[in-house]
This record gives sequence, C-alpha cells and structure tokens, in this order.
Amino acid sequence: MKRILVPTDFSKPAMIATEVAADIARRAGTEVTLLHVIEEDVGNSINVEGQIDPDSGWEQKIYTMKLIEKAKKQMAKLAEDPKLEGIKLRQELRVGSPYHGMNKIIIDKKVDLVVMGTSGRSELEEMIIGSNTEKVVRMANCPVLTVHDKPKSKDFKDIVYATSMDKEEEVFSRIVRSTQKLYDSTIHLVRINTPGNFQRDVVVKKYMLDFAKKLQLKNYTLNVFNDVSEEEGILYFADSINADLIAMSTHGRTGFAHVLAGSIAEDVVSHSRRPVLTFVTKQRK
Repeated sequence: MKRILVPTDFSKPAMIATEVAADIARRAGTEVTLLHVIEEDVGNSINVEGQIDPDSGWEQKIYTMKLIEKAKKQMAKLAEDPKLEGIKLRQELRVGSPYHGMNKIIIDKKVDLVVMGTSGRSELEEMIIGSNTEKVVRMANCPVLTVHDKPKSKDFKDIVYATSMDKEEEVFSRIVRSTQKLYDSTIHLVRINTPGNFQRDVVVKKYMLDFAKKLQLKNYTLNVFNDVSEEEGILYFADSINADLIAMSTHGRTGFAHVLAGSIAEDVVSHSRRPVLTFVTKQRK
C-alpha cells in the first residue's frame, strides 16, 4: 500500500477519518492525500488551477473564488494539525462533482485505500438520494474504509469478516489478511443465517473451515449468527464481540439492479457505528 485518499469537507466525521488514515499511514509507511471538492455543476470536476466555466455568471465566479480561497485556508490549517505530524501529506482541491472528483483522483493517482467519514442518514434520504460515500463504496476500484464515530481503539484487534465464501473474494481476503498483519488482529469469520437463507451450523462451519484453509488465513474464529437479515446480523454480531472493524465485499450493483436489490455492504456502512472496510469484487449491471 502506497497511497491513501481522504476526501474531506472539514466536518467532524471527515476529521475522524483523517486521523484514522494518518494512523494507518504511520504503520504502513504510506502517503496521505487530502481531497476537498467544492461542489458546483461543471460536469465532472476540475483542479482549482484550471479555468472556471466562462459561461457561468460573474456572480457565480466570484462566489466560487471565495469558496476556493476559504477551502485553501481550511486545507492549510488541516495540514498543520499536530495529529498529522510524521506522515507524507499531499493536498488536492477541486471544483465540480464530489463523486467524480473522488473517482478521478482514485484512478489517476492509483489510490490503494480510501478512508471516508460518514454521518449516516434517515431512511428517506437513503431511499431517494443515496450519498457520495455509498457511490464510492459501490464503485471504487480500491478498498474503502468508512468511519462513523471515533474508533474506540487505534488498534483493529478484532476484525469481523462477513463473507459469502465466494471464490470472487480471494482478492478481498488478501486485503483483509494485510489489515490483520498491520494490526496483529484476530479475524472472526461470520456467516449470517436468515429465515430465507438458512443452513445448518455443521454444514456452514465445515465450508468456512475449508474456505479459511484455502485462503491461508491465520488466527481466526468460525462463527454462524442467526438474525432476520444479513445487515442486522453483521451489526449485532460485531456488537456481541465488541469488534474494532467490519470487513465485507460488495458486488457493486448499479442502475435498476441496485434499486431492486440494494447492497448489504452499503446498508452496513450506513448504519454501523464501527469502521467498515469494503471492496467491490464484481460489477453487476
């Protein structure tokens, strides 16, 4: 891992994410890029050194320039925060669509990990508009670590790995193993039994054991947890062992398929008070 991206709007959740990213960077010896996107309808996004849309009115140009100057001062102040001492820090300031700005940086800079703050939303907001965080979780080509509250510990000693035990998770399993090595953690493999998708413990645990051996996992536990839904089961199981981190893959559904089926990972990200590490294993249209 060489590059960590932290999108920031200078809010409390974003600052918490920045601190978590800084701790990871110190452990892994990586650089951190702080990204702030000033939201404006200019298509995708542009660097602040670029030209502001000449077709926009002069009032909008002045307003945008004031936002840029304000953001530059906030960025400079953030970069001087003592909590970020000792890490290699870069700053990116863009104007345009927050999601497209983040996505372009992820691709152009070959980002290895995105660390984002999330504040959670109401059910109505989830249904109607979604969020930039969920878009990144659904579409990013690198792992995404979302942070809601300040973690109870900087050491992710207990990692809940919610798995479907699919062969497509092999890449993500290596990411989980790398995280485990970084923190000397215990991985708690868990399969959630629901009324509509139930399997006997003896069958599931045998399958989980074979899965763990195939992926060469070490220092792990096998768990089957019963609940009414996968999302609630993952959250309650994490609570039951007082986990430091939840790790799970997502299939990154888009379009109509996403409206119909949603995403368990996105639901967990929206409702978890614990950090959640996600990775898109396959795109489904």
